[in-house]
Amino acid sequence: MKLYIALILLLPLLGGVVNAVIGRQLPRRIAETLACGVVWVSFVCSLSAFVAYRAPLKVELGSWLAAFDFKAPITLYLDPLSLVMVLMITFVCGLIHVYAVGYMADDPDYARFFALLNLFVFAMLVLVLAENLPLLYLGWEGVGFCSYALIGFWYREEKNATAGRKAFIVTRIGDTAFGIAVVWMFQLFSTVSITELNGLGFLMPAGVITALGLLLLIGAMGKSAQLPLMVWLPDAMAGPTPVSAQIHAATMVTAGVYLLARMFPLIGASATVQGAIALTGGLTAFYAASCALAQRDLKRVLAYSTISQIGYMMLGVGCGAITAATFHLLVHAFFKALLFLAAGCVITALHHEQDIFRMGGLRRNLPLTFWPFLAGAVCLAGLPLTGGFFSKDAILTAAWGKGGLLYGGLYLLGLFTALLTSVYTFRMVYLVFGGTQQIPPFEKGGLGWISTAGHGQIPLSPLGPPFGSPLSKGEAQHLHVPRLMEWTLIPLALLGLFGGIINLPEYLTGGWLGQFLATTVKGGTTSVSHGEELALQGIAALLALAGLAVVHRRYGGDRREKRLVAAVAPAAGLTAFLLNGWYADSLYRFLFIRPYEALARIFWERVDEGMIDDSLDRLAFFLGKSGERLGAWTTGRVSVYLLSLAAGLGLIVAYFAWVVLTQGGE
Repeated sequence: MKLYIALILLLPLLGGVVNAVIGRQLPRRIAETLACGVVWVSFVCSLSAFVAYRAPLKVELGSWLAAFDFKAPITLYLDPLSLVMVLMITFVCGLIHVYAVGYMADDPDYARFFALLNLFVFAMLVLVLAENLPLLYLGWEGVGFCSYALIGFWYREEKNATAGRKAFIVTRIGDTAFGIAVVWMFQLFSTVSITELNGLGFLMPAGVITALGLLLLIGAMGKSAQLPLMVWLPDAMAGPTPVSAQIHAATMVTAGVYLLARMFPLIGASATVQGAIALTGGLTAFYAASCALAQRDLKRVLAYSTISQIGYMMLGVGCGAITAATFHLLVHAFFKALLFLAAGCVITALHHEQDIFRMGGLRRNLPLTFWPFLAGAVCLAGLPLTGGFFSKDAILTAAWGKGGLLYGGLYLLGLFTALLTSVYTFRMVYLVFGGTQQIPPFEKGGLGWISTAGHGQIPLSPLGPPFGSPLSKGEAQHLHVPRLMEWTLIPLALLGLFGGIINLPEYLTGGWLGQFLATTVKGGTTSVSHGEELALQGIAALLALAGLAVVHRRYGGDRREKRLVAAVAPAAGLTAFLLNGWYADSLYRFLFIRPYEALARIFWERVDEGMIDDSLDRLAFFLGKSGERLGAWTTGRVSVYLLSLAAGLGLIVAYFAWVVLTQGGE
């Protein structure tokens, strides 16, 4: 077992280091095979550890930080929570690595890409397997650095480099709060062991536990893109699509949820912390779902969807339903990775077009992409009997069972958010895959005219939707997606659709995941009868189907083409408000960036240039003029030099005379 745990962690590190050091000297196939192979062997080791698992296990690989009474060795901890996380991370990331081989086939910088992708997996595994907080923090910062490097992977374009910097800076806000919490916990408890800390909460006043919980929540807000630190995630779409899938599905954004779930036995004792977590999650879920309704960029729709679904997980943690939150985390990893990878197939086929209003008719032209994408969409929308339906319902049921004004309100907000989720999900499906019309191959076209039945012809603006006649068989051949990319979608589709089996409601199977996590996860329980649970499931199912009906009413048949024509006009009003993410970036620019720029301008123009530089310039001018005046004495005339010598001797004699007279007077 110890060997399995060590290999789970060290193999992705080995792959990352080898590709970083000598990857460019290796043949491309060897570098790609190494990057994919180490992750899959790590998954095999994870599966072997799962089979052999009997009880929580600590494995100390070596000493790391030690000074006086402070000790933080490299100690790994395997329990049910970390084990299911490791299985999910290695499997989903393994598929993403294979997909990336096809997606990045034409990119010359493959060695750097796969090195960073491997290191990303290693950092996330360190985070979930760490037994102490400094080691967890190392993995926490590791995924932050790797995300920065991968989001800005195509750094030669300024917007990509800016997106990477934005992600790095915003998440540092949360990381600072998390770091303060780590130091404070050591000062309070004289230990940084997670297992020990979770058993010592009773020693501290409730106010201290509340403060620690809020600091950890701020850390989770940054890493998991929750209000108000969510602005970095939509811009993170600048990175390659496999990076987006890995960040949004299996690694970085789930780190905050994992942290709160791991530390819940300590911080969950505070009702204030639970309420703050639940409120943050509920509000974030609604905010992001509303923004997704108006997005035109395919990947940004999925980005806001991720923020919303992580909000659901936060709501589950805040309700004390750690099992439900973990359940949704796992199922979400499957269907969100599926949706991002399928979106990458669409983007590849359309020559890197990402505007959903410039797509259509792909249901027939890309069937191996459409059906898995549809499977992921029904999971995201929460249609009955899918994995997403059961996991989301478990969280909403926990909120209902918690009761009270706060949690009752969050339950209703969660239901409304579920309706919005269904609407934006099927809007995306109808626009991307629906209709009988399709854009001509990009290498043949450019800007032209829109031709629609009943609407005549209108000129195509750069922001408009270029759809025209259906593709012929010859033209459809231009919509090519490597089979390697499409085949990776199938296992994710199956896991998304049937992932609910791992924790079906107790009255059906006994809830395997809940029973497996019960020995480790200490969360609150909610008493909801089977009748209530069935009623709540029925309400959630009706809302999901209502969302589908709304979208069909708006985008079905000829109405889809009308929406495409209307999309030519610039966004305004509520649409513009949602399209710009409630203008959160503009608000932060007004509150923080503009005052900082104004202060920087004051220091630059008035202090640096007006005082420091100006005083130095004046001193230099004075010295220069003095030098010029002294230099004027250098005339070459002996009489001037003799006069100067006499004047100097006179000054010296006068000085000595003054000294003698002064000392004589004393």
